[in-house]
Amino acid sequence: MPASDTEAPVLPDSTPASTAFSLHTPLRALVRRAPVTVTPEASVREALELMDAGRIGSVLIAAEDGIPQGILTFGDVLRRVVLSEEANLWRPVTEVMTPGVVKLGPDATAYEAVLLMARRNVRYVTVMDRNGRLAGVVSRGDLYSAQRIASEEVVNAVLSARDLVQLAVAADAVRAFSARLVAQGMAAEQTIQWISSLNDLIALHAIDLVRAQHSLPDVPWCWLAFGSEGRFEQTLATDQDNGILFEANGEADTAALRAQFLPFAQAVNAALADCGFPLCKGEIMAGNPKWCLSAEEWRARFLGWITHAEPVALLNASIFFDFRPLYGDAALAESLRDWLLDHTVGSALFLRLMAANALQGRPPLGLIRDFVFDKHSEHPRTLDLKLHGVRPYVDAARLFALEQGLRATNTAQRLRDASRHVSFGGEDIAAVIDGYHFIQLLRLKNQKGEAEYGSPNRIDPVRSINHLERQVLKHAFRQANRLQDRLRADYRL
Repeated sequence: MPASDTEAPVLPDSTPASTAFSLHTPLRALVRRAPVTVTPEASVREALELMDAGRIGSVLIAAEDGIPQGILTFGDVLRRVVLSEEANLWRPVTEVMTPGVVKLGPDATAYEAVLLMARRNVRYVTVMDRNGRLAGVVSRGDLYSAQRIASEEVVNAVLSARDLVQLAVAADAVRAFSARLVAQGMAAEQTIQWISSLNDLIALHAIDLVRAQHSLPDVPWCWLAFGSEGRFEQTLATDQDNGILFEANGEADTAALRAQFLPFAQAVNAALADCGFPLCKGEIMAGNPKWCLSAEEWRARFLGWITHAEPVALLNASIFFDFRPLYGDAALAESLRDWLLDHTVGSALFLRLMAANALQGRPPLGLIRDFVFDKHSEHPRTLDLKLHGVRPYVDAARLFALEQGLRATNTAQRLRDASRHVSFGGEDIAAVIDGYHFIQLLRLKNQKGEAEYGSPNRIDPVRSINHLERQVLKHAFRQANRLQDRLRADYRL
């Protein structure tokens, strides 16, 4: 039986949060077995016997303290022993192993592991527990096979780019690959995360290439991502929103450091534009002196928004609250986040104004549960899926994070974290998140083609999607209404 407007249809993009692989999945959840180790005194043959018995491709070399000194893989043995002039399997593993290992903590995410492996050109990361002991190993194969996609080719294309011209070519390949993910029907959450991680890789390599041409000051600094990039939810059509955070001592030092960072930042912005990320029309970019700031200046800027809150100013500043570190000293950004959350939790007037702003973008659904079209002169019977579909979810999730002191910036993760403290009534939070991801899925499908209605986010719900998708879209809008009803009740708006 077809779904009616009064029924909640099954969302085709739905995957239970407990079973779906996500690039936000912590590495502790991806460790499949206890790590297999040998002592530095063990022979290559002993290590091979352990690998054969366990049907594994590598062993770690660790002394009694459990701290790994290196890793030995079948590839190491083949290249350095079997194919060498001295094919001696009784050699100690320390002569053959790859010394040093890439380490991450148990709460590091799959995304962090993907980028680290790519940038260090390694195939394994070791996972350490909170006490600094070895907990397991995660391989590149674990991460890429979990995504069920062959993305190594485009990753290698990005990393092998020797200049910005080659990087722009690789960026085109990334966009084509991302479009194929959409065409192949991958779930929206995983698709958006993977697009974001590949875009991050392009940005990181662009910054590396530009940095090699500039002399930067020897101070801690960090490249910040804002907006959809900061939320780790970029789609096929995205521009730049970024800034720089640096340490400085006093006004004179701040001005001098900014003068040194700005040419570099402007060159990075230009490079990213050449790679297919248009310059921000609102000039929210690191190359703008307004957003190339010291830590003290960033705190002052946020404090102004919080303590002297004005609706219009807050509306324009909302994307800054989604910042995350992309390049450089991440500890600087995390310190700023700690400071920010300390000041937003319990800040009643600021949160109330944020809630009022979050209620401005109403889902386009009328009382009789039909679509309500905006007053677009050229395309009057169309909907903007970003402005009226995605924004209500994003704004509500941001508010929950700021009021509860949640560190996540991703919308779905913010909603999941908030659900531990807030009851959404009726259906659980999974239904809300599924609604959000269905709208994102429609955006992705729409962005694969030409912008028929003047925007890659605008659709005609009669011509652009089928009957079932229209019913599911209405259900997704109702989920957004539920979020806004919660805000109205909480803030009495």
